[in-house]
Amino acid sequence: MALYSPLNLPMHLLNTPAKIPTFNHLFLRTPSIVLCGSRRTQSLSSFLTLRAHPPRKYVYPDPIPEFAEAETLKFKIELKKTLLKDEDALGDELDRVVDVCAEKLHEFLSKEYGGPGTLLVEPFTNMLIALKDNDLPAAPLATRASLLWAQNCIDRDWRLWNSSPPSTDQFNRIEHLAI
Repeated sequence: MALYSPLNLPMHLLNTPAKIPTFNHLFLRTPSIVLCGSRRTQSLSSFLTLRAHPPRKYVYPDPIPEFAEAETLKFKIELKKTLLKDEDALGDELDRVVDVCAEKLHEFLSKEYGGPGTLLVEPFTNMLIALKDNDLPAAPLATRASLLWAQNCIDRDWRLWNSSPPSTDQFNRIEHLAI
């Protein structure tokens, strides 16, 4: 009875004398599968160096108050244009609706927004709640319009704001964003 290894090969084939050349690869052939095995050596030090450093964490920049002011001004202008199309739903409360939405957006931009990737749904939820708490009309409509505007504009405006050289006057950028 022959002894077999876990690979189902006779033991005398695995223990070859030094005079017989050996191969770097071991081929196992079965009727349907061809398996290749190779020896890979890796030093312990190279393995440990790959795992020695934890992944780097991206830190978002702090909010920029000047950007928050400029973006809020632009937001108020654009939201008012959008909501004027549905003036029947808002009636005389258009300015109050825009002011409440702008206030909530400004709070978020000046305290939490740190650039692309940090736009949250929270300020828009707060807008909807504030509009409903003040019994203002068309709260869902105004909130939806605000969210759509923010998704389309805020990250782009942030990149534009930060792409200008530091010597550029801040007020010129504010006027440009407000247009």
